[in-house]
Amino acid sequence: MTFVKACALSELETDTPKRVELDGTPVSVVLTEGEVFAINDICSHANVSLSEGEVDDCMIECWLHGSAFDLRTGKPSGLPATRPVPVYPVKIEGGNVLVDVRASLTQES
Repeated sequence: MTFVKACALSELETDTPKRVELDGTPVSVVLTEGEVFAINDICSHANVSLSEGEVDDCMIECWLHGSAFDLRTGKPSGLPATRPVPVYPVKIEGGNVLVDVRASLTQES
């Protein structure tokens, strides 16, 4: 695995997505329910930034059309999105959030 620094853990606010770009990939890093998640920042339905949406119950909602994606799996909870969004492995080291954008955890269904 190739983990790279996304941000300092102290930069994250609970339930507030933080957009970063890692190896040319837009990523939304989210601290929620005591865990840190990394999900591709582009909605699979409308090609807009998920980091501009809201987080609730381990889901991130696209602000444009309301599709919500599970931060653990990337799967949409309902229409209009039908395709999952990639999620990435995260680890915390030395107060930093590290993400591996080359190793998507998303399972196509």
